[in-house]
This record gives sequence, structure tokens and C-alpha cells, in this order.
Amino acid sequence: MIPKMGDKSIKAYMSNETVFKGTLSFVGTVRIDGKFEGRVETDDTLIIGEMGEIKADVEVGSFICMGKVEGTVRAKEKVHLMASSRVSGNIVTPSLTIEQGALLDGNCNMTGGVESTKVIPMNSFENTESEEATG
Repeated sequence: MIPKMGDKSIKAYMSNETVFKGTLSFVGTVRIDGKFEGRVETDDTLIIGEMGEIKADVEVGSFICMGKVEGTVRAKEKVHLMASSRVSGNIVTPSLTIEQGALLDGNCNMTGGVESTKVIPMNSFENTESEEATG
């Protein structure tokens, strides 16, 4: 279940009338329905609500998105993109859920980091068929 405004599990809430630039660090769950630009750092949960728009580098424990995001999202535990999400940027996380209707325009790395990414060459259909015919 996604916490909503007024839910006691949410420690801070930025309403849709809020505009903030800078670095946001917190403990607990924070929900943004306004506009944010900068950097977010926490081991806990960040929720971007339906009206939320962020341009940020995000390093969190868990990330739940229903709004718009531009930037890199690194989540230690999980990322959940709801149907209304619009994400333009890269995601690094061990667990990713994308609901039908969500948009992700970027790369996803689920192996632990850019340095562990391997490029595996893909054989074309012609090469595979000729190898099978000769082999």
C-alpha cells in the first residue's frame, strides 16, 4: 500500500504548491507532490506523488513514483513505478516493478552498479542460422 498525505508513516510532505531546490536528507518516509530540484539522500523511502515533479540525483532505500522524474535513481532495496509515472533517466536497483502505463526513458541496471555492467554481444539471426547449418 502506498502511504498518502496524512498517513502517520509519512514523516514529511511537500504539497503540490511547494517548490524546493537543494539537498534533501531525511529518516523515514517523505512524499513529494510539489516540485523539487537537486539531490535526495536517505536509506529510507521517497514517494513522488501524482502531482510531483523532480529533477534530481536520488539515492534512497526505496523509491515509489507516481509523478515525473528526471535524473538518476539509485535505490538499495526497490523501485516501484506506478502507472502514472514518467521517468527520464537511469535506474540502479536490485528490484524493479513497472506497472502498465508507466514510462521509463533511460537505462536500468539491476546488477549492482555501472562498474559491474558487461556488454554481451548479440549474434545476428544470419550468424546463428549459418552456425546451426554448418554445425
